[in-house]
Amino acid sequence: MTVHAQADAAGDAKARRDAAIASLMQRYDGQVPGASLLVLKDGQPVVVRGFGLANLEDRVPAAPETNYRLASISKQFTAASILLLAEDGKLRLDDPVKRWLPSLPAAADAITIRQLLSHTSGLIDYEDVMPADLKGQLHDIDVLHILEGQDRTYFAPGSSYRYSNSGYALLALIVGKASGQDFASFLRQRIFLPLGMADTVALEEGVSTVVNRAYGYSETDGRWERTDQSPTSAVLGDGGIYSSIRDLARWDAALYDERLLKKTSLDLAFSHATPTPEPDVPYYGFGWRINGDAVWHSGESIGFRNVIVRYPKEKLTVILLSNRNDPEPYRTAVAIADLFRQR
Repeated sequence: MTVHAQADAAGDAKARRDAAIASLMQRYDGQVPGASLLVLKDGQPVVVRGFGLANLEDRVPAAPETNYRLASISKQFTAASILLLAEDGKLRLDDPVKRWLPSLPAAADAITIRQLLSHTSGLIDYEDVMPADLKGQLHDIDVLHILEGQDRTYFAPGSSYRYSNSGYALLALIVGKASGQDFASFLRQRIFLPLGMADTVALEEGVSTVVNRAYGYSETDGRWERTDQSPTSAVLGDGGIYSSIRDLARWDAALYDERLLKKTSLDLAFSHATPTPEPDVPYYGFGWRINGDAVWHSGESIGFRNVIVRYPKEKLTVILLSNRNDPEPYRTAVAIADLFRQR
């Protein structure tokens, strides 16, 4: 094949991919709550696009710099914080949680930090036992206070798996205790700034702000309504980080080498720590879902649906962040990844 023929074939393949991506992302496009999409191959961005709007009221387009509430994608940063502190010798993964949070009831005596990371603690879900008359928003410390009144667990710690937002809220508090600074500051000083993620933030109203902020929306009876915050949106450890695809590209790069975490820590994060019964999640690591060669995590909260899907052996990553309640983006991200996979 001649050089010109090779170039033409490559151009045709790219055009087909672009058309397939446009079709897959069609629901996000136009004057509707939108999305930002990033595809990284061999460390280089091959797709960087915004679709639709980040702010309906002001008609602000979604862009690569738009910052979305990551929801449970935040958990990988909470886990990384714990692993950094373990490297520092400030804590051990097998420490009893009550070493750090002694006000927890007797039912938590056997729970370890490792079990919080891997969702094997059996802790009661705080969302299920929140005060019915709650005014304002819960914070991580409020989760602790709620759990102080729950002297029971779903199962004996370490004996089973149950996805737990409660556990990651407690991990944020442990980061604060072990580091001597608040969780949001630790994230900024030890992860975000060293990696150049300057616009990423664990949002604390009245303390920090989000630049280029996407606001969340939900569709009801064919109309979009702003649903940006819920009573649990201020809990940081399980879902309170805002970031962009631009900044998450830097995070993805750091997961391939030791610029942030040692290899032993990265191996733990991506280990088959816990078998799970969840679809597409044979195993859970520390803040990551493991499915064959893919490591991934979704993040869902009121008005936001996000996913990061990584294929480390192929150095391929797809990140899709959206400011709307539907559709769930995992299948879309996998379909986009398939356009670039060598199989």
